Amino acid sequence: MKDALRAGIKLVIFDCDGVLIDSEAPACRGTARFARSVGLDISDEEGIARFAGKALPQVIAEMEAELGHSLPPDTHATMHANLVALMKQGVEPIAGAITLLEALKKRHIPVRVGSNSSVMEMEAKFGHTGMDRLLAPERIHSAADMGAPKPDPAVYLHGAAEEGVRPEQTVVIEDSDTGAEAARRAGMSCILLRPASHPLPPFWPVEGFVRVEHLDEVLPLLEPALAPELKQ
Repeated sequence: MKDALRAGIKLVIFDCDGVLIDSEAPACRGTARFARSVGLDISDEEGIARFAGKALPQVIAEMEAELGHSLPPDTHATMHANLVALMKQGVEPIAGAITLLEALKKRHIPVRVGSNSSVMEMEAKFGHTGMDRLLAPERIHSAADMGAPKPDPAVYLHGAAEEGVRPEQTVVIEDSDTGAEAARRAGMSCILLRPASHPLPPFWPVEGFVRVEHLDEVLPLLEPALAPELKQ
């Protein structure tokens, strides 16, 4: 069915940045500041457009290509430490995220997180916002720590395997083209959180992919697609 998730959903996997935590823009601005410190002319707003949804190795590779030379060997560690410090200071939940997590927990619908952020970054974000009470550490998975950042589907496939469900029984909640592409490659359904004024990914439409503008829309969309044992 057009604009509907595949039936038989048994697992919800959330992206982190831009879906649960409003950290994408602050992180990209921090990355832009670092880029300027090494000689690149990238404004904060350009940083948001260029770096959103990308893992640090890809960001560093792009900066090195633009500079025409390698950055110091400790660049990844420096940028990672800067991001962790930033996440501990001033990130907030995406509107509706905590309410949705609470509702899914109450309904006993399994939830995991799959992000390009490191586990250390996510622990800082979830601790700062109080989401750590809703997200057990063993259910948080990092594509960066796996060495397979999105659009590689590995982090989503790993989350489904850990839950013991098939990819087609999984729905991913994403906000970036990169993450949605990872869900597509994984053979999963996807709920794309994106304003109607923003363009859809170039590969759209895809069976089982639906756009929403607010997380309040997720549960009503999810309920008819749940596996029978998860329905009320």
